[in-house]
Amino acid sequence: MSRFRTLVPALGAALLVAACAANPTGATGATGASTPGTASASDVAAQAKDPALYAELPASVKAAGKLVSVSGGSFPPYEVFGATASAVTGASADMFAAVGQLIGVPVTHVNTAGLPSELAGIKAGRYDFAEGPVGDFTSREGEATFVDWVTEHVVFAVPKGNPKNINSLADVCGLRIAVEAGGSAEAVMRTQSAACVKEGKQAVNIQSYQDQPTAVLSVRSGRADAFFSSEAPLTYFVQQSAGQLQLAGTGSANGFAKLFQGAVVPTKSPLANVLVQAFQKLMANGTYDKIMAKYGLESNELTAPGIDLAAGK
Repeated sequence: MSRFRTLVPALGAALLVAACAANPTGATGATGASTPGTASASDVAAQAKDPALYAELPASVKAAGKLVSVSGGSFPPYEVFGATASAVTGASADMFAAVGQLIGVPVTHVNTAGLPSELAGIKAGRYDFAEGPVGDFTSREGEATFVDWVTEHVVFAVPKGNPKNINSLADVCGLRIAVEAGGSAEAVMRTQSAACVKEGKQAVNIQSYQDQPTAVLSVRSGRADAFFSSEAPLTYFVQQSAGQLQLAGTGSANGFAKLFQGAVVPTKSPLANVLVQAFQKLMANGTYDKIMAKYGLESNELTAPGIDLAAGK
């Protein structure tokens, strides 16, 4: 679902629709090797280093002189990888370039092979965090800490004209629905499929894909009837589809309550408080609003960041 980037059941990554043909952007090789790089801050207003925030950074981060953020691939409009990870652009890239300036260390990027590798790497200490946004759910807050900085909705991308008349989860029985493997959207769709069978209807034909470009391509090529994922990236995909796709199921809960999304850090990491304070400053000085508006994400804004906000729903 959104970049979901979600932990199982909700840590999923969204990838660039333009990559549907060959996926040159943000792709990893056949071995799943990671590619490091530094976020571009070309059009992000310069932030003054805050010595107090720098002082709160983990000693390992200070020693390394950088923060390493892992991604499971491009997640437009938040993260879009170019030919190398050093060419990453998007709302998250801009936001964390500004965060890096505030805390006094640059944020670099590693693009790894999907969500399982992303999460395992954070737990193993190979990466400092995932900037996300990743879906925050109470079921996963015991596995990691979420620094929430946006909200999201989950909808469908369907062929133009919505030929299968998909307007909510109730309409997907017997249909071919693409989801991202290991994400919360997949979990919701499996629950819905069971409900369909219980009602005497056909089960959902769930098609699980490792990345979003492939899932989007499945709809555009007619192999799937819809792709179920976060509204922000799906809006981007629709805009890039040359009229082939449209959104469906907007305005419906679609199996989710209010969805918070954010960065993912190891449980009890002091980095969580540092990031919350950095976002507070970016919101206070207007940088947060400017970056979100630049990418058409005004409806995804939060009035304040927070840690594990799903627990307070």
